[in-house]
Amino acid sequence: MVFLMETKVESKRMERIRRRSGFVNGIDVGAEGSRGGLCLAWKEEFRVSLKTFSKNHVDVQVEDSNGQGDWRFTGFYGSPYVKDQHESWRLLQVLGQEQQCPWLVSRDFNEILYSSEKRGGQMREERRMIAFREALEDCKLMDLGFQGTWFTWERGNLPETNIRERLDRGWLMKNGCSASLKERSFSPSHQHGLWGYAYEKFEAWWTLEESFEEELKKAWESLTGMISEKLGGLQTYLSRWASLIRGGRERSKKELIKELGILLEGEKTDDTLGKIIETRINLNLEIDKEEMY
Repeated sequence: MVFLMETKVESKRMERIRRRSGFVNGIDVGAEGSRGGLCLAWKEEFRVSLKTFSKNHVDVQVEDSNGQGDWRFTGFYGSPYVKDQHESWRLLQVLGQEQQCPWLVSRDFNEILYSSEKRGGQMREERRMIAFREALEDCKLMDLGFQGTWFTWERGNLPETNIRERLDRGWLMKNGCSASLKERSFSPSHQHGLWGYAYEKFEAWWTLEESFEEELKKAWESLTGMISEKLGGLQTYLSRWASLIRGGRERSKKELIKELGILLEGEKTDDTLGKIIETRINLNLEIDKEEMY
């Protein structure tokens, strides 16, 4: 297990705290005045080599214990100050120029991608979100997804003062391959290493399909081997199932649109109005799934 945290204490004190927490190995960047420092810590089974560091990042090379090749991890802390954010994205872009091995970037970026990732408070300026997205695109990083709570930062206990934002996340680039933010299919080789579970592609619209739970159960019970092998097989099974679903979705939507047009042009009886409502509900459901995808 590896973790990165921001800290307000000096490096020597942080080292004592880290060791008492069971993390013998670590890299501590001490706080400077009001600016926080960083602490990257890992368990003994990892062999980690420091590449570069600053008050906003710790960049290391990790030797894969399974002999599947080295990979790179960067713990990143974006500036919380608007006037300094361009420097954070410039740093990220500079780090992204090295593309020799799989690269994982994670932690607190202090910025959101879209307005939907914020609740409460003032609306985020569009230019700030665009700058963040462009930096990620320049580095060919793709979102790893997440487990747990959607919002990772919160302030204010009352409904009228509560603000929540999605600031912490993980991004991945594999061997300099072109991977836009829309491509979500890469599974890193360190499935049981850094984060303790495999990152696999999972589409939100799958859960809206009535057959999803049954297919998931059937697939899992039919698979054998280690957990990592079963997860890999499950991903393959669900991807094939999703392809079949997608193939029929466009046909279903066209049929519903055609049917709705016929109903709207016809005589408006009680029976027809009921069918119009039912058709619209089904069509909206298909559109919702498409938007999620």
